[in-house]
Amino acid sequence: MRLFHVSEESDINLFIPRIPYRKDIDNSKGLVWAITEKCLPNFLTPRNCPRVTYYSTNKSSIEDKESLFSLSSCPHVVAIEYEWFKTMQNTTLYLYEFNTSNFHLQDEIAGYYVSENTEVPINKFTITDLFEELFKRNVELRVIDNLCELSDRVKKSSLNWSMCRMGNAKNEQI
Repeated sequence: MRLFHVSEESDINLFIPRIPYRKDIDNSKGLVWAITEKCLPNFLTPRNCPRVTYYSTNKSSIEDKESLFSLSSCPHVVAIEYEWFKTMQNTTLYLYEFNTSNFHLQDEIAGYYVSENTEVPINKFTITDLFEELFKRNVELRVIDNLCELSDRVKKSSLNWSMCRMGNAKNEQI
């Protein structure tokens, strides 16, 4: 297994645990967050870009696969709003890879692992073309007017999903 942290910052040498701001996570201790390679496509967008991401598993229904995927050959979808297209086109991301020994699973479906220790990256990769990187990873990219309807449909599906930065989406009612 490989674990990564995705950032728009190019010069991170140490990842110091931070107190989570989400209310559904214990905020009594700081954490360093990492993502599995399988769920990495969910973060191959600009940081503040709202997105609906989902992928199929062996537990996903045929109906959901047929209605929410364009091609059966692409088992993962990242959907963004069209206002973010140019920003995504002009964003460079840095993937910091970690030694996995200090990390433990936080959320299997989202692919989140956390460490309570200060972490030093073991590798750094630069991604200058986010679209190409998604396509290389066999991810279907959707650029749509509004994420709300898709978000509602995906939440009710049998697919594994993640919704990120939805507060920045048009007309989002979360």
